[in-house]
Amino acid sequence: MTEFSQSAKGMRSSEIRRLMALAADPSIISFSGGMPANDLFPIDVLDKIYAGLSLKTKQIAMQYGPTAGYPPLLGSLKEYLRSRGLPLEGQELIITTGAQQAINLLCKVFLDPGDVVATENPSFIGALAAFMSYGARLRAAALDGDGIDAAGLKKILDQDSARVKMVYLNPFFQNPAGIIYSEARKKAALETLAGRGVVLLEDDPYSELYFDERDKPLTVPLKALASETVPICYVGSFAKIFGPGLRLGWLLGPREIVEKCELAKQSMDACSPTFTQVLAHEYLSQGKLAPFLASVRVTYARRARIMLDALSASMPEVVTWTRPKGGFYVWVTMPETIDATTVFNEAIKQRAAFVIGSAFDPYGKKNNCFRLAFSNTPEEKITEGIAIISSAIECFLP
Repeated sequence: MTEFSQSAKGMRSSEIRRLMALAADPSIISFSGGMPANDLFPIDVLDKIYAGLSLKTKQIAMQYGPTAGYPPLLGSLKEYLRSRGLPLEGQELIITTGAQQAINLLCKVFLDPGDVVATENPSFIGALAAFMSYGARLRAAALDGDGIDAAGLKKILDQDSARVKMVYLNPFFQNPAGIIYSEARKKAALETLAGRGVVLLEDDPYSELYFDERDKPLTVPLKALASETVPICYVGSFAKIFGPGLRLGWLLGPREIVEKCELAKQSMDACSPTFTQVLAHEYLSQGKLAPFLASVRVTYARRARIMLDALSASMPEVVTWTRPKGGFYVWVTMPETIDATTVFNEAIKQRAAFVIGSAFDPYGKKNNCFRLAFSNTPEEKITEGIAIISSAIECFLP
């Protein structure tokens, strides 16, 4: 019998592979994949960017690059991060092959089997899978409409103080709940972590996707607010604000941490794709990001409204859901007696799909909830898909 490593044995089967397959099936109304809308990608901008590159730059784009990243992109990305209030003094920045690699690098340099990672509940599937693949024990504090419960987080830190190596937070239009942290909850989380020496992994793919300009002040990263008493590793991505096919993310953190992550990256992939880094640099330096974001915010806000209206029109009264101010997701909660897997199986018969709640539970148990993504579903299909899911839920009500 094949003997796998302890790391491989710690891997938990993810819903992601099955859900991506469902999302690609055109006969299914899929609310599964947390993906941007294909028709919103700035293809015309990309065409012009590439056509305008010099022969020398195109040759560089086809070559290996430095592990830390394509130097011009590091420069333009620093300017972008500085414009969002993020501190750069005493910090280091590297480009990663997607934000998922940044999370994985931090796991690699911090986690030993048996170490504890404190998370929100519910939490992002990809991060949970990474933590468990390194043998981490997950401890979760409840998440509500304002953010993580600070008292619950403190309890975890106090009880497992010797083994807590990392706290993972996704504060902006959280995946899967869609909520954004209130200022009070941000402050409480930072105060709870202050002086403990525990690394905070701040995962931020969605903060630029707010629907209303009045909510922009809520999107200031924790790393831009924290004092030096909390070591914060800020992870971002071009996936939701440009295109996931570029496979580009970044990690900004204390120099000694990021330098160790750079060493770990050398043994993973040597460098992220230079070709897409060249495109991302031109995209940023030519000022293309701001108008693109202004455009997609309107579309995602409209899709969210359509979904929320559909939920209000068809969901049973015993079902509740979040009302996102940005991002891609709505989190739906059913009575505890109803299992999301059985609802999913009924809905899929009628060709509608979502992601079951247990996939986002750090303990893999709670399953009376599910995630709906409105970002990549054709607008004319959203109401129909929600009606199908509502009907499926009604099959299991007394």
